[in-house]
Amino acid sequence: MSERTAAPGGLALIESLVNTLDIETGRDSLDTADGRAPFGLTEDGLPAARELRESLRAALLAHAGHPPHRPVTPLGTLLSRAPLYVSVDDRDGSAALAPADDGPLAARIATAVAEALVAGTWTRLKACEAVTCHWAYYDRSPAGRGRWCSMRVCGARAKMRRYRAKGPDTTEGSAAT
Repeated sequence: MSERTAAPGGLALIESLVNTLDIETGRDSLDTADGRAPFGLTEDGLPAARELRESLRAALLAHAGHPPHRPVTPLGTLLSRAPLYVSVDDRDGSAALAPADDGPLAARIATAVAEALVAGTWTRLKACEAVTCHWAYYDRSPAGRGRWCSMRVCGARAKMRRYRAKGPDTTEGSAAT
């Protein structure tokens, strides 16, 4: 839905997972093998992946100052189960979190969140405030106050709703005589 470029680093994985569901149409790309492939998912892993997706969406809505879209398992609870380890490079001693066991989805998501926390970019990943959208996007605005995934679609719709809600202009006929 968004004309924005993908989120940086591992946040792109989170963004793409959240955006597998088009809330407006109900289309879920995880319903197909091609839609599951980028995440390494099988049909058996779908319930956990969908639960993780919606918990991520709730966190991204919180980044934008909005309440959860529905009751979800807290993201911290889901990520606490993710098998991670600290990887240390023998050459330079640098360390990073890495997913264990060939990187199950929750572990890859937890790694991406940890990297984004260190980079200071985690709260820039948000969910569109439009209730028919909630698409994930990376907020590159200078002040970090982006509200919609797309100004041309969701932003324009919101502005038009506000305009229409104001009703007819009553100031035209009130000129002083």
